[in-house]
Amino acid sequence: MIEVRDLSYEYPTARALDHVSFTVGEGAIAALVGPNGAGKTTLLRNIAALERPYSGTAIVDGVDVREHPREVHKKLGFLQDFFGLYDDLTVTQCLTYAAMANGLKGRKVHDAVEKTLDRIDLREHRNKLSKQLSRGMRQRLAIGQAIVHEPKVLLLDEPASGLDPDARRDLSAMLRELQGQGITLIVSSHILAELEDYSTEMIIMDGGKVKSQRSVEEGAGATVYTIELATPSAGLADWLGVREGLTVHQADDSRAMVSLEGDASTRSKLLKDLLAADFEVAGISETKRSLADAYFEEVSAERGGKGDRS
Repeated sequence: MIEVRDLSYEYPTARALDHVSFTVGEGAIAALVGPNGAGKTTLLRNIAALERPYSGTAIVDGVDVREHPREVHKKLGFLQDFFGLYDDLTVTQCLTYAAMANGLKGRKVHDAVEKTLDRIDLREHRNKLSKQLSRGMRQRLAIGQAIVHEPKVLLLDEPASGLDPDARRDLSAMLRELQGQGITLIVSSHILAELEDYSTEMIIMDGGKVKSQRSVEEGAGATVYTIELATPSAGLADWLGVREGLTVHQADDSRAMVSLEGDASTRSKLLKDLLAADFEVAGISETKRSLADAYFEEVSAERGGKGDRS
């Protein structure tokens, strides 16, 4: 559905995107993560055909953003971090304006607005002015404006910014519903726990480059075991690293997070072997690996560390 090919973009004083390439399949929700200044917003604007790449290109549902930007606009919706609403228009009027701005005419405008009111759960507030809505409702209305023309792709830049926990939960549910309706999404956010609720894959950016892309099933959700030592030992990471059937995700002198093949007897043997090797084990706990764990592991590997988040 989305294919980015060797895409580069330059501002007058810096290269913001440096030969970026990746694909996002139909029906996926891709979490776009990375530090401030990584190039995430610039990348989304290039995919949305709001900026013209210096070199390379992006393909959205078979349409090249460089060659046919207006066609791309028909196929996607884009919600920027600092979105705008017309405060003195009602919810219905905002959606009507967005539908007409995206080329819908006549009866199609009415039908699109009615459908969108249900998709964003604002039918009961259709006659309220946008300035009378809560922050969460305004966010839903903004997403409604981005999808009123039935795009196949939706790009969201920091959609949960400023939302309270209830509104974030509602946003997560809405994005899952949109995915279920056939929309492919790329969501940029710093809130990794929120992304974990709905993302199917993670794209990590840094310094204008894509550092990795992996499915969330590979990066998060799997069972991992945390080994805690009562007394630090500099040899823990090396000792764990040579064991068969064991994958080290993070390790330092006092703590390690690992995946382990096998059943309870395998874990029991690991504990016995650790004690036999004179490691003072305080405990081994079982947990689910989070998206944040996967992100920090990838960043640590890129920087040559062993999983230290500091």
